[in-house]
Amino acid sequence: MSKLLLSIAGVLGLLAGLLSCGDGKPPLDNPSRGEIVVAADESFQPLVTQLTSAYSGIYPDAHFKVVFRPEQEAINMMLRDSARLVFATRILNSNERAILDQRKIKGATEKIATDGVALIINMANTDSLITMAELQTIFDGKTTQWGQLKGGNQNSPITLVFDNNNSSNLEFVLKTFNVKDVKRLRIFTTRSNREVIDFVRKNPSAIGFIGVNWISDGDEPLSVELAKDLRVMGVSSMVNPTKRDDYFQPFQEDLGMQRYPLRRPVYILSRETHPGLGGGLINYIARDAGSLIIGKLGLWPRIPYDRVINLTK
Repeated sequence: MSKLLLSIAGVLGLLAGLLSCGDGKPPLDNPSRGEIVVAADESFQPLVTQLTSAYSGIYPDAHFKVVFRPEQEAINMMLRDSARLVFATRILNSNERAILDQRKIKGATEKIATDGVALIINMANTDSLITMAELQTIFDGKTTQWGQLKGGNQNSPITLVFDNNNSSNLEFVLKTFNVKDVKRLRIFTTRSNREVIDFVRKNPSAIGFIGVNWISDGDEPLSVELAKDLRVMGVSSMVNPTKRDDYFQPFQEDLGMQRYPLRRPVYILSRETHPGLGGGLINYIARDAGSLIIGKLGLWPRIPYDRVINLTK
């Protein structure tokens, strides 16, 4: 069915391109050729890079200029027509939707996966389990030292490390714990998820907050290298967990089974107005083999890819 959808979209795109040539305008892109700008929060860099590269591998005439920006900036790029698609953790709000409505652009929103914000700590820090209640006290400013936590093994202050002042990681965590004022918190921001990882490696008192796809692809050498010498914290929704099994990490099964508390959706937002390259990529990701890449990166695809196996005697 997914291949049929792509084929139909390709035919429609080709017809649209031929029609546009007749009135002196440049041909429109279609699902198999053209060039568009894709914007995404930097926390999704491994995911977006692999998905767009795989699609271009199938269609060599399909080209994606991928731009990584903080989530709000990426969405703003799409609203002002500087990007065709956005990978984001939320849908458009009413004010943003109104901008497209004013221009009579219907657009599209497609949920493609469930992601998780991973909490990483230095290998020297053996306190790798934390509850949502404990995190709440940290973001309330009541808990400031590792020694105040149930399993705390050091007396140093807790440093919270994020990739950017306006990143989806920071926005998601602040919203989750209802933080209105960050001035009283010991928060340090870098310029990327990779720099968060480097910071945590050098600072045993830090907790880093990163997109899990940066460290969850066991087949990707960079992902394996980045995950070295780090601990991924287990997080529990229970107030008083009694055993290790009460804590969960942001990896595939626990995301899919909704056991990991700090999980979030991944959407593709589109402003496309014709059957174009953006729609082709969305179909590939949401309804075709793109879900295999999502699964390979440790996220939970919204629609698993159906693999047919023929058994013969």
